[in-house]
Amino acid sequence: MNLFGTIRAPRELVFGSGQRHSLGRIVGKLGRRALVVSDARLTADPDFVAMMADLERQGIAVAVDGSVLPDVPVELAQASADAARAFGPDLVIGIGGGSCLDMAKCVAVLLAHGGRPQDYYAEHKVPGPVLPLIAIPTTAGTGAEVTRNAVLVSPEHRLKVSLRHPLMLPRLAIIDPELTYGLPQTLTAATGLDALTQLIEPFTCNRATPVTDALCREAIPLAARSLQRACENPDPTARVDMALASLHGGLALANSGLGAVHGFAAPIGGMFEAPHGAICAALLPHVMAANLKTMTEQGLNIDRYIETARLLTSDPKAGAADGIDWVKTLVATLKIPSLGSYGITREDFPDIAEKALTASSIKANPVNLNQAELTSILYDAL
Repeated sequence: MNLFGTIRAPRELVFGSGQRHSLGRIVGKLGRRALVVSDARLTADPDFVAMMADLERQGIAVAVDGSVLPDVPVELAQASADAARAFGPDLVIGIGGGSCLDMAKCVAVLLAHGGRPQDYYAEHKVPGPVLPLIAIPTTAGTGAEVTRNAVLVSPEHRLKVSLRHPLMLPRLAIIDPELTYGLPQTLTAATGLDALTQLIEPFTCNRATPVTDALCREAIPLAARSLQRACENPDPTARVDMALASLHGGLALANSGLGAVHGFAAPIGGMFEAPHGAICAALLPHVMAANLKTMTEQGLNIDRYIETARLLTSDPKAGAADGIDWVKTLVATLKIPSLGSYGITREDFPDIAEKALTASSIKANPVNLNQAELTSILYDAL
């Protein structure tokens, strides 16, 4: 376990069913001209329409950009910022899944400082404060409402790239579980397993802290008991559990680290049209198994994997392998597609494994995995 010096989070977090109705009341203290970044499906949703009407009743001028795609191309973020300048926004509101929130973060940077997304790749390239940002997630998975990074896709390079800076943290995050009620089963499953991955990886990674441990210990059982229920039934309690699990996962990853699952997800997401959450879900049990095998062979402490198993299964006698079996069963039950369903073949493995080795997320994996071990994981997940 690492001691910690800084915990980063949005300045204000609002959580609870119905909290979307507080947007108009809260937003006025941040600005009067709001650029709202979302996707075309959401902009027609009654909840979205009601939020826009609430803003306008509060005297907030609103411009809506509904152009977001599931994986945001660099050029789309640039076009959004360019188009918004004529409106002159003084704050940005992202409403939607992780892609909507990430594009909103990038646009907030570009509107404040100009230039191109490429000028701000990697760490600490943002020179000063960005436009105030409000993040309102409509999925329970990415945790992007509480992180300091924005992930984009560079199609010409077949890569995912990111902008990362503490100044990109939203000023305000509103998490209303009711906004997730209408998610289809496939999206609920993929985003929910992404949330679970973002709890297991920070808990078992080499950068865990007492604060992130507390977040993960509280939330892993929430996801374990509620993800399948949220997929199968219109269960408000399960939706609240998953929204809270996703929030905890976002806070955990932002203040500790991730691991090999996300190390793989970055290159795969750039090379293939594959949803991030589904990639993580397909890889999670196989990465857990590879980590456990290597750690056992090297005589390393596996207590975190044992505790993970007990948090997942609610069995105080569960062993590390039981947790992996539990995840495998859940992934199968929720019908998560294999990697091969996205057009990935064995011929792609060397390139994927090589890129995964250099991904920032893999640096926090609990054990170093070599290229052969990474390739073996891909075979298992194919």
